[in-house]
Amino acid sequence: MKSSEKYQQFAIPAIDTIFKLFKPKPPLAKFVDSFWLYEGQDPQHNTERILPTGTLELAINLRQNELRFYDAGRTENCSRFSGAIVSGAQGRALAPGQETAIIGVHFKPGGAFPFIGVPAGDLTDTHVNLDTLWGPAAGRLRERLCEAPTAVERFELLHEALLSRICSGVENHYAVSAALQMFVNNHARPTVREAAKYLGLSQRRFIQVFKTEVGVTPKLYSRIQRFQQARALIQRTPLPNWATLALDAGYFDQSHLIREFLEFSGFSPTSYLHAQKSGQVYPIQMSLTVS
Repeated sequence: MKSSEKYQQFAIPAIDTIFKLFKPKPPLAKFVDSFWLYEGQDPQHNTERILPTGTLELAINLRQNELRFYDAGRTENCSRFSGAIVSGAQGRALAPGQETAIIGVHFKPGGAFPFIGVPAGDLTDTHVNLDTLWGPAAGRLRERLCEAPTAVERFELLHEALLSRICSGVENHYAVSAALQMFVNNHARPTVREAAKYLGLSQRRFIQVFKTEVGVTPKLYSRIQRFQQARALIQRTPLPNWATLALDAGYFDQSHLIREFLEFSGFSPTSYLHAQKSGQVYPIQMSLTVS
């Protein structure tokens, strides 16, 4: 496997010094954006805020059999899980604590559905122990990953595990892949009603199949992608004109941009700009910590 290039939607400065990233081989490339490995963190490092992307993540702690999650801005709210979990698509920011060694899978939108054995919508805004979905195989995989001496061997183990877990007979609904392309390619982003009509489905049926595979409703997914687009524009513009940036990203006006930023990140756009420069926000979805 070759080391991945920085994927543009989630690119951050010096990301290769923070994560080791690998692109999967076909046929997994259809479902998985990248495998990632994080090893070590400076104890004095600022607490990062992990922002929603509308995708699912698999994460495995290589140091001990526990993962902890916090709500951003409310670190007293701690949820504890085993050392191997699947994180559902998130609609809110989360905040991590200290990390040591975590390996994970960053799925493409809708890409986790064939591997988890349950509707992706059942995991929205939550996390589930991997053994709940995979049984004893989850523990065996974690043990093998912990024992593997190199990053490449660990990524190969993950690759093999996912290949063995593709659910036979599970097929993506045609409307989901088509809608995902519509939300990416159409700057104006069609409404749910417009997308459903174009795809030949009732609005209710379209929402149902989309949430089953992607993990969030099409409306929320579209809003998250618009938020991510605004973040990308901010990254490229050191001194943004907020009113212009809001229109360029597809918001009605600057007030609309501010409301969305507060909801998805907990920051106003101006505060987000300062947080980004100080390394307090990460572009991937996961928020996890180990003792």
